[in-house]
Amino acid sequence: MPEPGPSVVEIDDPADPRLADYRDLRDVQLRRLLEVEHGLFLAEGEKVVRRAVEAGYAPRSFLMAPRWVDGLADVLATTTAPCYVLAETLVEQVTGFHVHRGALASMHRRPLPSVAEVLDGASSVLVLEDVVDHTNVGAIFRSGAALGFDAVLLAPRTADPLYRRAVKVGMGAVFSVPWTRLPEWRDALPALSAAGFTTVALTLADDAVPLEDAVRGLDRVALVLGSEGHGLSRAWQDAADRRAIIPMAAGVDSLNVAAASAVACYVTARR
Repeated sequence: MPEPGPSVVEIDDPADPRLADYRDLRDVQLRRLLEVEHGLFLAEGEKVVRRAVEAGYAPRSFLMAPRWVDGLADVLATTTAPCYVLAETLVEQVTGFHVHRGALASMHRRPLPSVAEVLDGASSVLVLEDVVDHTNVGAIFRSGAALGFDAVLLAPRTADPLYRRAVKVGMGAVFSVPWTRLPEWRDALPALSAAGFTTVALTLADDAVPLEDAVRGLDRVALVLGSEGHGLSRAWQDAADRRAIIPMAAGVDSLNVAAASAVACYVTARR
């Protein structure tokens, strides 16, 4: 491990106030309030921390056990943000869980771009309405990134894609796929249609057609997915240009939204 210098600080007290960004990471409600108030988010794991920094997010600080410092030495060399080094048992006391991938970073959030900026040059877009589970949001971002989608738009109540769990599950895809929140929920789909996208809602509606048929030949497409419990609202189903379904075997009517997004992205990418 490098000798402690201006950016590497060894700490032996888990109550040290400099570690405030990393406390109680299991408490979702507390973390939401803290992260919004201070404009930060947490990246977990060497790969995710590296991707966040490479994407241009500015670190506030790092927290890691001694054995992980060398692996991130090149990242630490790019910033003056402090790296707090603690024994692994103490890291667990601070965060409330075992950090399996060794490293955490507290990062500054950036102002969200406008919808127009996110859509500029895009041809394949994911639109999420009230997907409230952070794991699902992270998995959807990962599917979109892996299958060549250009952007993600989030309705106001959709879970934060920069929440630690979402970032981790998505393997940092939120750093590579442009995204923003929709300022106006009710008129969002007509606005996308006016911008040249064909909006395709995944739904069990009676007039839904197989997804492959719905997206065939489309130039610019926006796939619209709804919440884990009730799916898309009636307003968004009615507002979509097309309604589509992923055909299922008898006795099963739908997939988890994260699994559905992977299938839908695959089919749409090959339209």
